[in-house]
Amino acid sequence: MATKKKPSFTAVKSSAGSGMAPWLGIAFIVILLDQISKITITRMFMHGEEKPVTSFFNLVLAYNPGAAFSFLSNQGGWQKYFFAAIAIGAVIFILYLLRKHAGQRMFCWALALIMGGALGNLIDRLAYGHVIDFLDFHLSGVGHFPAFNIADTAITIGAILFIVDELRRVNK
Repeated sequence: MATKKKPSFTAVKSSAGSGMAPWLGIAFIVILLDQISKITITRMFMHGEEKPVTSFFNLVLAYNPGAAFSFLSNQGGWQKYFFAAIAIGAVIFILYLLRKHAGQRMFCWALALIMGGALGNLIDRLAYGHVIDFLDFHLSGVGHFPAFNIADTAITIGAILFIVDELRRVNK
């Protein structure tokens, strides 16, 4: 007499819960490095003070109430709330994407870096009303690039990884 086998249920790792932990950890590390570097620079420098490090790089304490390249920086203060809302919306969308695609390594690295950078700058906006920038690169004959910070660097690296991931996906 044939007996029916009972279906066995094995523990399946949820891509939603524990699969997001590494990516949230990366975002947390970005936030931590960003905030520690900003606290350090604000304690060591006065606003506008700069210290040459190499022939093409300075440390400088700069405040940016706007977005990238000081976009909307000379507005009446409403941009603080506007950019904060964009950051919050982006983080919510990134959390959704991380949950849905937790197994896609490069894609999630990109999202985690972007989220960590967005939250790092959001903390500044909410706490100070502006973003603290301190990395100042310059070339003779060209001039200074806009000052930036660790959060901006993470966002840029994340965007590059996102593009590389999409190009790899298209070529498959």
